[in-house]
Amino acid sequence: MNKPEPPPRVRFAPSPTGSLHVGGARTALFNWLFARGRGGTYILRIEDTDRLRSREDLSREIIAELGWLGLDWDEGPVFQSRRGELYLPPAERLLEAGLAYRSEPDPEGRTAIILRVEPEEITVFDRVYGKITVAGSELKDIVLIKSDGSPAYNFACAVDDHEMGITHVIRGDDHLPNTPKQILLYRALGWGPPVFAHLPLILGADKTPLSKRHGATSLKAFREAGILPDALVNYLALLGWSPGGDREIMTGEELVREFSLKKVNRKAAVFDHQKLVWMNGRYIQAAAPEELAERLRPLLAGTEWESASPEKLQSVISLLGHRLKTLADFTDLAGFCLEGEIGYDPEAVAKHWAGEDTGEILAETREAIERAEPFTREGLEEALRAVVERRGIKAGALMQPLRVALTGRKDSPGIFEIVALLGREVTLDRLNRALVFLGKNS
Repeated sequence: MNKPEPPPRVRFAPSPTGSLHVGGARTALFNWLFARGRGGTYILRIEDTDRLRSREDLSREIIAELGWLGLDWDEGPVFQSRRGELYLPPAERLLEAGLAYRSEPDPEGRTAIILRVEPEEITVFDRVYGKITVAGSELKDIVLIKSDGSPAYNFACAVDDHEMGITHVIRGDDHLPNTPKQILLYRALGWGPPVFAHLPLILGADKTPLSKRHGATSLKAFREAGILPDALVNYLALLGWSPGGDREIMTGEELVREFSLKKVNRKAAVFDHQKLVWMNGRYIQAAAPEELAERLRPLLAGTEWESASPEKLQSVISLLGHRLKTLADFTDLAGFCLEGEIGYDPEAVAKHWAGEDTGEILAETREAIERAEPFTREGLEEALRAVVERRGIKAGALMQPLRVALTGRKDSPGIFEIVALLGREVTLDRLNRALVFLGKNS
């Protein structure tokens, strides 16, 4: 009988040389799902030993974006740059064993420590790609400690993974060339290697590696575009992995329960922005207005909505309903909900204000709204129905011109909900402005 595997220890190890992008975010997510589904430990390690390119502000940004995404870690963040004392002793041990050598001195007299690679065969049993074999003759000698005293990437990675007790290394397949080198480092140091699982590339719609030319690719950009973190987690989980069947909308709990490396596809995944926006719209529709109002608030800085009360935001969000596909849609779709003047869409004017009797209909509508009691949906509906019956017109002949008068658009939420939100005073003011506009342009 097979013994059950002990709880895994995994890590997500970004380098703070750029913003956290889709590929890195998916790697973080797959590690998190793997650990959470097996009672394991998820570690955040910032690999910032590149002294020239690593930036503290990017470290802070990456940590904040992972927090926004909801991928909480059990240990960390651990910074490689603060673990310098760990790397030199094993390198010196390899020197003493004759497995490594010192380079020629640089102009400042400093030397690097380099592992000598023998022409042996290196085999990796990858959980996604299967058996991978590389001849040592295809590899160059491996730098352990650079001449400036900092550890080289592959060496720091191997030392940290060993010291942290990492059992599974789940990362993008762009790291496949590094894996044989790290296996050699483990062999030389007498350590058992972790299990490796490399994730397929993410491509743009044109089947080339995803990049900025395909649109937003960083977590920061998605957050600022009004994508909800739960929607992004759901979408990223399905890039290169499938739970089976046609399921698309899945909760975090379902993803944790279902995820396994066995179902990770070797084929590159294609990132579909439209699909993400569709999924985000589904999440917006299912979310409570108060939650959406809270998430929306940071996106309103510098806009006329910046000082709006939570109650006002919640009311407008409820009004807009399914029209919101991203939170960034809010300021455009909700502009008519602010007090003050609005602009008229020329197409809406041409379509719904072209009739000769439009001015008369709006004038009579204005009088009906002014007299409507009680000022409720029911009271307003009764008052406007009376206008329709009195004039012998279809309801649309009143509602569409009224919609343009109140919103400036040809499409909007329900007209009675709009009037209730605007209130009698603002509604009458907009009808007055519409009548002036029609009078000037008749």
